[in-house]
Amino acid sequence: MIRRRSTPWIHKWSRPLLAAIAGLGALTTGYITIKKLTGGTAACVAEAGAKGCDDVLSSPWATIPIFGGQPLALFGFLAYVTMVILAVAPLLWKPSDKNSLKQLENLTSWLLLIGAIAMSVFSGYLMYVLAFQIQAVCYYCIASALFSVSLLVLTIMGRVWEDIGQIFFTAIIVGMVTLIGTLGVYAGVNSSGVTSNSTLGEPQKINFVPKEQPNPAFGWTITTNSGEAEIELARHLATTDAKEYVAYWCPHCHEQKLLFGKEAYQILQDNQITVECASDSPKGQPEVCQAAKITGFPTWIINGKAYSGVQNLDELAKISGYTGSRNFKYFR
Repeated sequence: MIRRRSTPWIHKWSRPLLAAIAGLGALTTGYITIKKLTGGTAACVAEAGAKGCDDVLSSPWATIPIFGGQPLALFGFLAYVTMVILAVAPLLWKPSDKNSLKQLENLTSWLLLIGAIAMSVFSGYLMYVLAFQIQAVCYYCIASALFSVSLLVLTIMGRVWEDIGQIFFTAIIVGMVTLIGTLGVYAGVNSSGVTSNSTLGEPQKINFVPKEQPNPAFGWTITTNSGEAEIELARHLATTDAKEYVAYWCPHCHEQKLLFGKEAYQILQDNQITVECASDSPKGQPEVCQAAKITGFPTWIINGKAYSGVQNLDELAKISGYTGSRNFKYFR
């Protein structure tokens, strides 16, 4: 008597599990998308002085340049939603013809594999950027990367593949196309990650590390010079109701100053855009900061909305309605 082999549990439950993981990814990226589009602050715990989720959201990598600067998280959300649809399609739509059902399962399995490979490769690139370029800790980004890799592992283990070699071939092709496309999309951003003494005319990355105690009157000396775009943006902010709340001892506040450069930041100070919150500073206005309910530095309030953390000038230009030159010299 021949016993019929039972179906492994992972084959039975692979699609519900895929849908569940992709659903979590959609919730995560959807939340970040909303925060990015509305200018809100993402709930994120970071060590004092360390870069966190908001630093990542305000970085040049948080948007897709070729799609008009739309949030990267939006495309992640759409990718996860697509994976949910592919995972549940054979479960929700079951044609009476078994052959049609099998074809649907095969098609969606291959599409799931291609999607999971592409998402895993792209997430790997983002983890590299997070660790070595932005140098920040973003738990949402890390969670999304784990979701992508989990989808890939479960897609491969969740069914019997007739040709294992074809999986490796597909992984190589899709991985190479994804990596080349990613590098192409972020080519302008990648070329801007140069050292501060670069003379290429490209945007330069700011990474301030305090080496001396700040002066209560002005903090640390601003060592960067402003370009025309920085000065134009500062003049524009001076015509709005924008306010920047700072503390002289705050390294992140100084990074914001370095992004503007000394000439542009002087314009902000002359027009009383900046508000010093430290009570031991001769320029301190702690009561003003308390009335504005400021809890961290720097905090920008533009058009009635609060933006916590250092903001790249591209981001300030966008949220303040600035339409002039965006050939900014520095980014964070």
